[in-house]
Amino acid sequence: MIDFRLPEELETLRKTVEEFAAAEVAPVIGEIYQREEFPYQLVAKMGRMGLFGLPFPEEHGGMGGDFFALALVLEELARVDSSVAIAVSAGVSLGALPIHKFGTPEQKRRWLPALCAGEALAGFGLTEPGGGTDAGATRTTAVRDGDEWVINGSKCFITNSGTDITALVTVTAVTGVGPDGRKEISAIIVPSGTPGFSVAPSYSKVGWCASDTHELSFSDCRVPVSHLLGAEGRGFAQFLSVLDESRIALAAVGTGLAQGCVDECVRYAREREAFGRPLADHQAIAFKIADMEARAHTARLAWYHAASRLVAGEPFKREAAIAKLVSSNAAMDNAREATQIFGGYGFMNDYPVARFYRDAKILEIGEGTSEVQRMLISRDLLTP
Repeated sequence: MIDFRLPEELETLRKTVEEFAAAEVAPVIGEIYQREEFPYQLVAKMGRMGLFGLPFPEEHGGMGGDFFALALVLEELARVDSSVAIAVSAGVSLGALPIHKFGTPEQKRRWLPALCAGEALAGFGLTEPGGGTDAGATRTTAVRDGDEWVINGSKCFITNSGTDITALVTVTAVTGVGPDGRKEISAIIVPSGTPGFSVAPSYSKVGWCASDTHELSFSDCRVPVSHLLGAEGRGFAQFLSVLDESRIALAAVGTGLAQGCVDECVRYAREREAFGRPLADHQAIAFKIADMEARAHTARLAWYHAASRLVAGEPFKREAAIAKLVSSNAAMDNAREATQIFGGYGFMNDYPVARFYRDAKILEIGEGTSEVQRMLISRDLLTP
């Protein structure tokens, strides 16, 4: 029979992060979120815990774990706050993972130790203002000039791209045209502070207000040819493979948010009274909470399955898309119900459920919209 219980080492990790989130994140994140600040002190603490290095080998400063362990951590963090969770998720699965998967030995030696320690962050420059979901419509260009790439273009909605500890952004750029007339897109590492690389002021966002997100521009930005990441012309394919793994990470974040809504509502329903009885005694409320728990449980099983296939080296694209779709639906539905259960208090930013409500929507958009996930699932099922 299949055993869904976590092995002892993973349960210990889960419990450690659960306790960290309750003791260190919960007391301070509300004010940080309201001020729309990046949680530098929390990131430093998580770095010292080894969370940014979980799925990377020890030779590069990692913890020697796997992607399942990372996703487990993300769920526990997101039960308390998604901004903190996404700082880790993007820092690992979008920032460091491309270098780990496709980097040269020298690129790994240069960048991975600080990224694994949480002392530096990296961004993932794929989305463009005119492209959105159609990431293949890349307009940013990189032209070879001697021993340098000259980059021109812009990127938008890039997480962890403008913090004080952002070390680099890996960007996709058109580097040529293939025999079939299609664009050849490559991935290139651009260190922070490179002349011609500009970071716009942080976006004013509906949610993830303690997360760092910027538009980036490149104007005759020059980097060495050695900053090419992976094979020339394979950058888009590389980033698609990274997104498959990253969707599991975001599914874990969505599951955490959905479970956090349950946690808050269980606590509130036991304490709050209406018509002379605790809310928990009213069947309308109890049934809402039961449905919320069912959604969170289902989302967890979905990402567990996808992550297990990834770790086992089995195909997981469809399962990752299912996990992303199911978990984002669960997060949105649970956030709406939690706000309803809290009533007027749910509309006040002093309460976590208000933050959850604001944070949930982006989960249906980021790293592939829900429509894209349905496209991936149906394509996998229906293509001979």
